Amino acid sequence: MASSAVIGDDLSGLRTTRTFRERLDIQRRIVLIAAVSMVLMVALLLGFIAWQGVQLFIVNGVSPSDILSTRWAPDSAVPSYGILPFIAGTIGVTAMAIAIAAPLSIGLALFLSEIAPPWAKNIVQPALEVFVGIPSVVWGWLGIVILVPFLRTNFAWAGFNVGFSWFAGSLVVAIMVLPTITAVTYDSYVAIPQDQRTASLALGTTRWQTIRHILIPSASAGTLTAIVLGTTRAAGEALAVQMVIGNRPVMPTSIAQPVTTLTSQITLDMGNTVFGEAWNNVLWTMGLILLLLSMSFVSFVRYLNRRNAQ
Repeated sequence: MASSAVIGDDLSGLRTTRTFRERLDIQRRIVLIAAVSMVLMVALLLGFIAWQGVQLFIVNGVSPSDILSTRWAPDSAVPSYGILPFIAGTIGVTAMAIAIAAPLSIGLALFLSEIAPPWAKNIVQPALEVFVGIPSVVWGWLGIVILVPFLRTNFAWAGFNVGFSWFAGSLVVAIMVLPTITAVTYDSYVAIPQDQRTASLALGTTRWQTIRHILIPSASAGTLTAIVLGTTRAAGEALAVQMVIGNRPVMPTSIAQPVTTLTSQITLDMGNTVFGEAWNNVLWTMGLILLLLSMSFVSFVRYLNRRNAQ
């Protein structure tokens, strides 16, 4: 009886109601407000870009066929807003950059994950991290003072008369996206269970056969994701490309030809236009096209991740 009384006294001292601070749950509310604010800001940003992007058709009366022409003369007596050269330039620069960077990145990722000794990893991986942190303007400046004069001096016979060219822009972008593709691809190879490597070698295969027939197919989804992320990065690059590409609004026909891209033209013209006029609105339309391009790449990456998870 005495012990029961002691237990009863102890239970009676327990607090059965929550305090006001506990009921308020400040931490959860702060996190919820931050999450809702982020979603709201992204939605407002996307809505604003979309609304400004269609003003060219609603307010200025420009038809879609007009902007898909090849003549860019927004300041002439009869203005023309053909942005097809910029779209073609963006696709061309991005495609060539990925064609250069993807094989090098995949090979480097394989080297780091399967072949490189520890001392090599300790050198290459920090170097890649440093590459990621280099600003775009530095890459562009290196392109102007090193790459462009090199092309002009040594490859004038191939058409690089001025050095500023489609190839120069693609090469600079390829160097910039190489660390991104390498890092994501490397993680894909590292995530493959070691048992698969051991089982393959136990069957008598060589290291290269294991890499070719086991590792590369197993990491194909992650590798493709890395390439898509690099493509998104390449398509959105502006400053470094603008500094070495020549910025000539013509349809690209040669890798030695100066061309331009959507991002380059937006940065060149945005400061010279008045908000609300047709010239300014066509720049917003170009931004909307870039946004749709990036969203399509992100959606494709999410699709690949879902398929890989299954």
